Amino acid sequence: LPWQAALGCRAAQVLMQYCILANHYWFLVEAVYLYKLLIGAVFSEKNYYRLYLYLGWGTPVVFVVPWMAAKYLKENADQGGVLGSVCPCPVSPSQINLLIFMRILKVILAKLRANQKGYADYKLRLAKATLTLIPLFGIHEVVFIFATDEQTTGILRYIKVFFTLFLNSFQGFLVAVLYCFANKEVKSEMKKKWQLWKLEH
Repeated sequence: LPWQAALGCRAAQVLMQYCILANHYWFLVEAVYLYKLLIGAVFSEKNYYRLYLYLGWGTPVVFVVPWMAAKYLKENADQGGVLGSVCPCPVSPSQINLLIFMRILKVILAKLRANQKGYADYKLRLAKATLTLIPLFGIHEVVFIFATDEQTTGILRYIKVFFTLFLNSFQGFLVAVLYCFANKEVKSEMKKKWQLWKLEH
């Protein structure tokens, strides 16, 4: 039925907007968590774990629900249409992440310079830290934040779509490889588990 199709389209659009915002806010959670670890702030992780969950999963609801209500009322007034525009977000997590990213790089640079004798290749280490933080914080989003689909045409639009889709699709994979599978502690634990499994079997 037409009304069921329209309802399905609305539900899919709302879910998509929620997932996009949740993705951005989880970038922010990762940035805040790493910043806390790097700066060495002292507070209990138990007190803030729930706050991270609310920030990552709850904040998008604050923006999606009013947007959904406004779109529904507008569509009823206009007699038809489906939810088509992007959900507005007054505070962009990508912009906050960029500020945290710059602050973290400043701290890393200061620490590397302080141990310059121990790290002769500190510039290379800084470059490596920068490149690994980009997918973790979703900094790639900032590159095209001001270039909307309406403003980009031709080759620039294809470049934007390719990089946005590629980096968004593989962001979780890149983070897992860089911060989990390539981590010495994780590899050590996996090696222990593998040896234990071999002994048991």
